[in-house]
Amino acid sequence: MSDIAYQTKRSQLEQACIHILLGLVAFAALFPLVYVAIVSITPLSEVARNGGFSILPRQVTFGAYEAVFASPLVPKALQVTILVTVVGTLANLMFTALLAYPLSKRSLPMRSVILLFLLFTLVFGGGLIPTYLVVHATGLVNTLFALFVPTLVNTFYLLIMKTFFESLPEELIEAARIDGYGEFRLLFSVVLPLSKPVMATMALFYGVAHWNEFFAGIIYINDSNLMPLQVVLRNMLAGSTISSELQTLNPQLAAKLPGETFKMALVVVSTMPIMFVYPFLQKYMTQGMMLGAIKG
Repeated sequence: MSDIAYQTKRSQLEQACIHILLGLVAFAALFPLVYVAIVSITPLSEVARNGGFSILPRQVTFGAYEAVFASPLVPKALQVTILVTVVGTLANLMFTALLAYPLSKRSLPMRSVILLFLLFTLVFGGGLIPTYLVVHATGLVNTLFALFVPTLVNTFYLLIMKTFFESLPEELIEAARIDGYGEFRLLFSVVLPLSKPVMATMALFYGVAHWNEFFAGIIYINDSNLMPLQVVLRNMLAGSTISSELQTLNPQLAAKLPGETFKMALVVVSTMPIMFVYPFLQKYMTQGMMLGAIKG
């Protein structure tokens, strides 16, 4: 066998090993998600008969999802979470951009001092009690604003956005200034349209955080009508909400409430919406993270 043929065969073998390895990694990543979705539509008796493990169900039932949405708190919590995710993410992006843009300019007075204060917050936090006292003093307790205003600007995301703004061509900004653009018009008409990758990345980060909001919901919200989805689903999983609501609305369904399938249905309800959004932002997310890391 010639050296060229040997190298070609070796290269093909290496490529085959790489593809097999990547396939195994992809299977390990996707299988838990598929398994959760399958168990959520499998009858509890079949799951129990298979020792708690079911891949190809003989029957399909949506009783677990019926049990989840039988509580009137779930639609309300879903509306609250969607509202907080949309409004909170837009507010996060706006205020983060308004702070990151001036900090990206080296001519800003006291720029180093402001950055030092921001970096200080990454190392030292105010603590739970002082934060709650501030939220309470500003009248945000038991309001939807408490779910996103205290975390309006994330310092780490701010630094990524600032670094991205610094990588933009200065010639375009100077040309816009010559055309008479003010700083606000320059930001919203020139800088932000050029910053779609980093804005999509930050939108995904902020949006996922708001969708999964749990801690702020149990600390600042006492009204059951204002609780986010994750808090309501946790209460249902613990049995505190589902027992009272279903016993009143549907006693027969409460008596046949599926155990493991119910848990898996809660996982699907709480994770699938954000998973459907992720593929549309993935390419912007990767590009934004790479470009945002060009400069230090």
